[in-house]
Amino acid sequence: MKTSWIEAAAYEAHRLAATTHPADVRAALERSFEREAGELPRFVMQAIVENSRVAEQDQRPICADVGVMRMFVVAGNEARIESGFVGLEQAVRRATARVTRDLALRSNRVHPISRRNPGDNLGVFAPNVDYRFEPDADWVELIAVHKGGAFGSDFRMMVDGDGLNGVRKGLVDAIAEFGRRGLTCPPVIIGVGIGGTKDQAFGIAKQAAVLRTIGDRHPEPEIAGLEDELHELADSLGLGAMGYPGTGGYALDVHVEIAYTHSALTPLGIHQLCQAARRGVVRIHADGTLETRDAPSWFSDYSRRAGV
Repeated sequence: MKTSWIEAAAYEAHRLAATTHPADVRAALERSFEREAGELPRFVMQAIVENSRVAEQDQRPICADVGVMRMFVVAGNEARIESGFVGLEQAVRRATARVTRDLALRSNRVHPISRRNPGDNLGVFAPNVDYRFEPDADWVELIAVHKGGAFGSDFRMMVDGDGLNGVRKGLVDAIAEFGRRGLTCPPVIIGVGIGGTKDQAFGIAKQAAVLRTIGDRHPEPEIAGLEDELHELADSLGLGAMGYPGTGGYALDVHVEIAYTHSALTPLGIHQLCQAARRGVVRIHADGTLETRDAPSWFSDYSRRAGV
């Protein structure tokens, strides 16, 4: 698999993420607009839907704030990459710099102390590149995500006595802290991570928000039921577009991911993905064919590793 193919795929994934809402997000935004009865939030939702259409048509960024550009890689176990994974990461970095220049994307990556901005969305540990692997596959899938990161996240450590009420309270607290002030730019997609280690709970919460399609449900029925319950809870608070009181719904969806955890403690992470829900998915096949896909392959039966 040539690194030139990977660079082309990474560029295309970034382009899609920056300019084109995924089909599931576009449809959910339109449903939210149709449900909205309030004059002001309906006006806002109409602007969001129209902005989505114009951004794709004109190939301009969906939002002036490109967020933090990152790449999730799902690599088939049988894939063979020219120059290995070092070559892949170099190709991703080249593509990130090129697409920043070509689409006039704002460079958000700066040195955390000096605030020096290299101007290309590159830097120390930037862009993030995260990996998962799939057995019996010879393709590589690149998933570009552009996510704002200022507001809407929460973490807490629960004890056994908190149970599901602790999860419910965590969700409501996060919405009350950020959503009611419009700081999460609703309608949002909410990711909830329950269990694992502290960093794992926070990580799977973000992945649940950005790497699952709207309407997708967890394979465990109990968790799928919790997703529906939390979605209903989020929408019951009477918040609509940009935090205004409304009927269109605060959340486009709620996705829950779990990880087996310590027997006495349960970490809880919550992430809210704003209405500029940006992801682009491109799969590179062994013959060099690039395939644009609607749904990422990040959460698979193998990746969740339920069995031995």
